[in-house]
Amino acid sequence: MKASPAYRVFRVVALVVVVLSLVTPLLWMIAASFKTNVDIYDTGKALVFSPTLDNYATVLKQSHYVQFIGNSLWVAFAATVLSLLLGVPAAYSMSRFNMKKSALVVLMARVIPGVSLLVPWYYVFSNLQLVGGFTVLILSHMFVSLPLIVYIMMGFFDGLPEELEEAALVDGLTHIGAFRRITLPLSVPGIATAGILSFIFSWNNFMFALVLSGADTKTLPVAIFDFVGYASIDWGGLVAAATVVTLPIMVIALFVQKYVVSGLTAGATKG
Repeated sequence: MKASPAYRVFRVVALVVVVLSLVTPLLWMIAASFKTNVDIYDTGKALVFSPTLDNYATVLKQSHYVQFIGNSLWVAFAATVLSLLLGVPAAYSMSRFNMKKSALVVLMARVIPGVSLLVPWYYVFSNLQLVGGFTVLILSHMFVSLPLIVYIMMGFFDGLPEELEEAALVDGLTHIGAFRRITLPLSVPGIATAGILSFIFSWNNFMFALVLSGADTKTLPVAIFDFVGYASIDWGGLVAAATVVTLPIMVIALFVQKYVVSGLTAGATKG
């Protein structure tokens, strides 16, 4: 059936509205990062202005942002790797051995607001003298990454044919051997998808890092607040710092989006 002209017009208008609502704030942020604070407040220079790199110089030189970039990379990478090492076998066990109650616990951990755990976590980790270090940041980011990985991989393993593993068991392999030699190689797209999403969520994590990080372990989302003072806000430095945080993840997302989509749908099409 062909869509009516009115529906086609509505679809195009709706698409344009959605795209503009998503892209316009990003374009404004990038443009403002090349303006002085005076030009940012001047509505007459919204589109025509003299670009400057002073804001990025402030971000990269005066605010130790190179160190903060390294902190974000390390925390996101470590949290993702550890979550994959724990989450992939856990998801396989829940999928293959029908562990409904464990899967329910993972789902609850996925939907529980993280802010509800900040106070008890801070109390426990402060007594262990871990607040301000990388260990507590990695563990807190794993609270977001681990349920996400388990949730994605359970659906992927559910879509893989069990007959391949049963044939491997008949040939003499153990369940662990069948998982390592048969299932794990087939699940690489799902693992890649879960790892990419986990890294992105960890990179963007603000709440846990704000409360649990220290002066030397700040991640980029927290370091942005260095430009917010009690009396004034350095809007140029703020939007430049936000651009530094946002653009790397956007570039990664653009390059890997087809792999993420294929990995999310692969589990539903196998078997």
